[in-house]
Amino acid sequence: MFRSELYDLLSLEYNCPPEAFGANKNILTVSALREGRRIYSPEKYFFHMVTTGAGVVITADECLHPFLREFMRDRAGHWLFEQPNLLPLERELNKFGHTLTASHHMFLPAESVTPHADFAVRWFFGEQIMQFYGDGRFPNAICTEFLPYRPDRIVVCAYDGDKIMGMAGCSEDAERWMQIGIDVMPEYRSRGVGTYLVTLLKNKILEDGNIPFYGTSLSNYHSWNIALNCGFRPAWVEIGERKP
Repeated sequence: MFRSELYDLLSLEYNCPPEAFGANKNILTVSALREGRRIYSPEKYFFHMVTTGAGVVITADECLHPFLREFMRDRAGHWLFEQPNLLPLERELNKFGHTLTASHHMFLPAESVTPHADFAVRWFFGEQIMQFYGDGRFPNAICTEFLPYRPDRIVVCAYDGDKIMGMAGCSEDAERWMQIGIDVMPEYRSRGVGTYLVTLLKNKILEDGNIPFYGTSLSNYHSWNIALNCGFRPAWVEIGERKP
């Protein structure tokens, strides 16, 4: 589900045609700022690498291209995300004052799921979400502040009386692309709150005609299980860089 839409989105961010992501080969491009991409930084990527399961597409500053051509040569793309290959890449980035980020494991909806819990919930939209900014309990569900280039659109909270048990929220990271985040209070974990809220929000996004997606880290298996239980399946993996 949404595979062609994903390829269209990634083609903007990796400056290549959409069919590059269905090809079983490694592709290197010059990074560019293209309209319609997800915006996590106003600057062009110095280095960014993605796979949808076979080959990789790398977009990078041209100063890295000689190294990256050798880095990619005669290697299965998805293996480039493994630690032995990331170590020389990290050393090369360090020469330019950059370091690798964590890898981001991204999910798209693959099947319909009906919520089975019965928690009391409240929905918040648009400006109603402003009241939660600055609340340190919700680092994943919402942004730290209103960001006009990736605004928070919907929040759903589960309640125990007047007490928030958990919050799921989505930001519109590109047109129609709604990234879901979830935070559950420690005393309410392992009760199905996260799965319930993420399922509700995913279904709402789909009903509105938009595309829900979900991301987590390699080792966060609690988050992985929430994604799988809500009908998401792995769709792509990305890694980038930052300045320390």
